[in-house]
Amino acid sequence: MSNCAGYHVAVMGATGAVGQQIIQTLEKRNFPIRKLTLLSSARSAGKQVSFKGETITVAEAVPESFEGVDIALFSAGGSVSQKFAKEAVKRGAVVIDNTSAFRMDPEVPLVVPEVNEAALNNHQGIIANPNCSTIQMVAALEPIRKAFGLKKVIVSTYQAVSGAGAAAIRELNQQSKAILDEENFKPQILPVGNEEKHYQIAFNVIPQIDRFTDNGYTFEEMKMINETKKIMGMPDLKVAATCVRLPVETGHSESVYIEVGQNGVTDDDIKAVLQDAPGITVQDDPKEQLYPMPATAAGKDDVFVGRIRRDLDEKNGFHMWIVSDNLLKGAALNTVQIAESLVKLGLVNAPQHSL
Repeated sequence: MSNCAGYHVAVMGATGAVGQQIIQTLEKRNFPIRKLTLLSSARSAGKQVSFKGETITVAEAVPESFEGVDIALFSAGGSVSQKFAKEAVKRGAVVIDNTSAFRMDPEVPLVVPEVNEAALNNHQGIIANPNCSTIQMVAALEPIRKAFGLKKVIVSTYQAVSGAGAAAIRELNQQSKAILDEENFKPQILPVGNEEKHYQIAFNVIPQIDRFTDNGYTFEEMKMINETKKIMGMPDLKVAATCVRLPVETGHSESVYIEVGQNGVTDDDIKAVLQDAPGITVQDDPKEQLYPMPATAAGKDDVFVGRIRRDLDEKNGFHMWIVSDNLLKGAALNTVQIAESLVKLGLVNAPQHSL
């Protein structure tokens, strides 16, 4: 990178699951970087990461770490973003934040480039990356909304454990092995905080992601509801969500019911619109049992859509099945795509050349 024209990019949370994916995605998409700074907590500082054949040592994040940084990609938890994002902006960086810390701030654009790239023009230094399950859904719904209008969305998610971090992946693997190896395995149910419990995930389905709010919905469900309305610019859109954790390592799945505004729309109309949409792959052939699955979507950039069919009772209602790699399009890829859009729109400092 020593003679490369480009940007000084910082990755905050460089040793985490999403941080690692961000680094790999920057390299894979050949984002123009002249200097890469990798940051973490004191606990992870000193680790080494490979990027384009070079070894970079991860440093402990302090406010001064962002001096000279053009673009800072944050994925280290909401409290870290609250602590450091404005410090980075103060020093001239544009922050793209993966946490929920700023998503519903009216001054912060919440962006999926295929859906609302123009919202970047209003950024004031911080841009929020939406929740992983929201990203894949709105990416699939936006082409339909543009073509036929959108009146209602009801979604049930089937979310992979990687959405809860590397520790959850280890937990799934350890529990699965223990259950298979020990006839009398009894999962330990541990209290979390004062009110919540921690249930086994192996060979189980948990209809709760994040804590419950007073209205009976979880915070994860409310994120999907509120973020969808903000991203699509439809504050009055009817949205309901149920979010479920499954014993799948990578790849979120969603069963989505929608009602369109235009009459006379057919299954084929929906498929045709999605087939031409950026970042969408339609896998829909019931005769050949072709439909999206986490096992085949993992490691791929696109959002996959299948099982598209009209509701049997509501003439403007349709059902579909949406799957995407939650660590890629649901996090790292969307983050890097936002950075690419900033460059394309001229909304970040001009690239410099390292001597």
